[in-house]
Amino acid sequence: QVRLVESGGGLVQAGGSLRLSCAASGSIFSINAMNWYRQAPGKQRELVAGVTSGGSTNYADSVKGRFTISRDNAKNTVYLQMNSLKPEDTAVYYCNAEGLYTIAGLLPNVWGRGTQVTVSS
Repeated sequence: QVRLVESGGGLVQAGGSLRLSCAASGSIFSINAMNWYRQAPGKQRELVAGVTSGGSTNYADSVKGRFTISRDNAKNTVYLQMNSLKPEDTAVYYCNAEGLYTIAGLLPNVWGRGTQVTVSS
């Protein structure tokens, strides 16, 4: 069974930093893309950042220059370094993996349960 487990969320003051981690467990051969999404209360879930297996990255305009996504393919882990945090970054952050090649076959999409990030003003 494949699982994504996030960690690193918490409460931080505006201007502070947090680092989120997401580890994929199970019989996984490779993962095409790993992403971070977030959902604030009353808002739709939005893509924050993504990284391919080759290292190509993309970011939402709202986090460019402040957040950095990276991954360790050997560990099937993705990270999100969040600096200069703002109150509007407050949300539940979800890890997402696309195109997981596993012992049971191809899984198109897997989600973590999320981790809360709260930025106080």
